[in-house]
Amino acid sequence: MAQSMLESLLALAPPLMLLALLLTLLTGMPAVFALIACGMAFGALAVLGGAAPPQLMKALPIRLEFIVANETLLAIPFFTFMGAVLHRSRIAEDMLEVAGQLFGTMRGGLALAAVFIGALMAAATGVVAASVISLALISYPAMVRNGYDPRIASGVVTASGTLTQIVPPSIVLIVVAEQLNMSLGDLYAGVLMPAAILIGLYVLWILVVARLRPQLVPAVAPDAATGSAARSNGLRSVAWLAVSSGLLSAVAMSLYPRLLSAAGRTTAAGMDEKVASSIGFALLAAFLLARTDRALGLRLFSGRAHRVADVLLPPLLLLFAVLGSVFLGMATPTESGSVGALAAVLIALGRRRLDGPSLRTALQDTVRLTCVIMTLLFGATVFSLAFNALDGSRWMLDTLASLPGKATGFLIVVMLAMFVLGMFLDFFELAIVVLPILGPVAEHLGIDKIWFAVLMGINFQASYLTPPFGFALLYFRSAIPDTADLHDAGRPGIATWQIYAGAMPFIAIQVLLMGLVIALPELALGLIQQPVSIDPEQVERMIDRMHSIDENDLKVPPHLDLLPPATR
Repeated sequence: MAQSMLESLLALAPPLMLLALLLTLLTGMPAVFALIACGMAFGALAVLGGAAPPQLMKALPIRLEFIVANETLLAIPFFTFMGAVLHRSRIAEDMLEVAGQLFGTMRGGLALAAVFIGALMAAATGVVAASVISLALISYPAMVRNGYDPRIASGVVTASGTLTQIVPPSIVLIVVAEQLNMSLGDLYAGVLMPAAILIGLYVLWILVVARLRPQLVPAVAPDAATGSAARSNGLRSVAWLAVSSGLLSAVAMSLYPRLLSAAGRTTAAGMDEKVASSIGFALLAAFLLARTDRALGLRLFSGRAHRVADVLLPPLLLLFAVLGSVFLGMATPTESGSVGALAAVLIALGRRRLDGPSLRTALQDTVRLTCVIMTLLFGATVFSLAFNALDGSRWMLDTLASLPGKATGFLIVVMLAMFVLGMFLDFFELAIVVLPILGPVAEHLGIDKIWFAVLMGINFQASYLTPPFGFALLYFRSAIPDTADLHDAGRPGIATWQIYAGAMPFIAIQVLLMGLVIALPELALGLIQQPVSIDPEQVERMIDRMHSIDENDLKVPPHLDLLPPATR
């Protein structure tokens, strides 16, 4: 009787294990302890029921050693430290101020500035909390003071802050690549176009609101800054700086082939290398032009152009060096992360913004986040070891592969399930537990691994915005007081329902992006360098042809035998 009950329990063990983990997480238990508890309990069940040998847990140290030795995961502390330094040195505050001055005179300008800086900070910080809190403390009060609707302002801030999840170099993408056992560089290239489309959709939404409901996103009054004439001259000066740097970049690109030849490069530069190099030359030229103009007192550019060059261009150059080296194959993500961390320190030191306390806080933030991710990976290893011992992978494969529509049905069900679970669970919990289970199923159904990873990355980003437990909403709530608790009339507050309402249009935009990537896979695969395909049958024919050559056919004809006998 007991044996039959045990066998029945083993047959239902995989779904029961997932259900037990979900219920344990919903109770509020830390994810790492929930993973270890469920893994150990069901691992013991597997051993007692004979589904696994008693030596099952002896494989655990080997798996943990593999995680520690994974070089890809080294990119996490590097990129986290790079973002923490830029955040703690208040460089992000300067970027928001300059962008607000540039775009503020147009309707929705402050919101556009928040999206622009959110995208820039996404590529610089890699951490949602830092981006959302920085934007909330700096950009949201400025928008509300200038007449923005609190729902629009909060939605722009939270949505722009979550760009960190999808814009490389993203901590999310590093974890996704590690869990799916794929190239991080390919994933960065795959997510680049969807990320650009998402930013464009954010901008388009703001422009539509500014057109249809201008009272919700008014322009900044000229007397709130330095006057409309000064702003207009400043914008013209910035445009002149951009044109001048573009011309210098064109000249540099005309000399680029000679530079490659002088460096011993024999192959011609591809289109992606030419585009990346021209952007790099333009950024460097703009920075040097502004510095030269100030040093020599030429006054070719206004003080606003100098301010833009000082504040925005160094982080842009940093991001270009980090991401460009990965996309062009010059460095691995780990190597580029180390360079980015060092460059962030040098930029902060050059701005005289990095002191002992801020550096210590940045290091503490880096260690804290890295430890959270590593302990979650350890817990997920215990869970997956027991899950696989109970034949959970085969159960998951049989269940999901039998869905109507095969690959399409699988994608729809998985995306919908992850979207719903993202309302209640953290991204790390979902990625570390679910991806190792879903990855083999997607591969079995013939779904491209990069395409699947990009879709999951977009879905995980949406989880930061979905109520009731979207973490971007919670970060914003922690930074901005509730109107019910606000006693200082000079501080802008917001009600919780307004935060939720403001996020809804941007959630719809992210769902639209998922639909576009599902319908058009080339959006995620268009920038991937496809490997050279080799036809095995053609290779076999060539080998057979070589074997069929007669030895006499290899002899040199007499009329071509010009060598003397002594040298033959």
